[in-house]
Amino acid sequence: MNQPAIIILSPSALPVASTVKAALGGVLHGAAKRCDPALVDGVFEDTGTHIRSLFADGIPIVALMATGALIRLLAPVLENKHNEPPVIAIAEDGSAVVPLLGGHHGANELARVIAEALKVKAAITTAGDLRFGVALDAPPEGYILANPEDAKTAMAQLVAGAKARMTNHTDWLAKVPQA
Repeated sequence: MNQPAIIILSPSALPVASTVKAALGGVLHGAAKRCDPALVDGVFEDTGTHIRSLFADGIPIVALMATGALIRLLAPVLENKHNEPPVIAIAEDGSAVVPLLGGHHGANELARVIAEALKVKAAITTAGDLRFGVALDAPPEGYILANPEDAKTAMAQLVAGAKARMTNHTDWLAKVPQA
């Protein structure tokens, strides 16, 4: 996964952004109108253009800004959830960490790491992660889905109460209900 871009719009977000950068690594991007270039790794002029460009390049985005604003900035370029990088919104005061896009493709895990560093809880909303601690469409390293087109249906059935029949035991599926 690429190093995340940590986006701030004002210097008041710098303390939280610094904590996030210490936890994740990444590159700190600040709005040129309000952020001192000496305090960030790079500046940008137009927030929407910059965020959409990062997104198009597959760079994980960790933005200290309102979720609604971030969603509206990215809405025109949303196409295929399987090709989107992780996108996380963080409240400027660090009180909320919300994975918005790419939950099963790194955003949930990044949100958990960020939340731990900020001593808050990540707002994970994906049902499989909440119930079973797994996402069938995002197996851990070393595993490959033989039939990825069936992952969404299978997870929906499991969340609705179905049980899986497993021919081989794997630790990453240990919490999935088995028949």
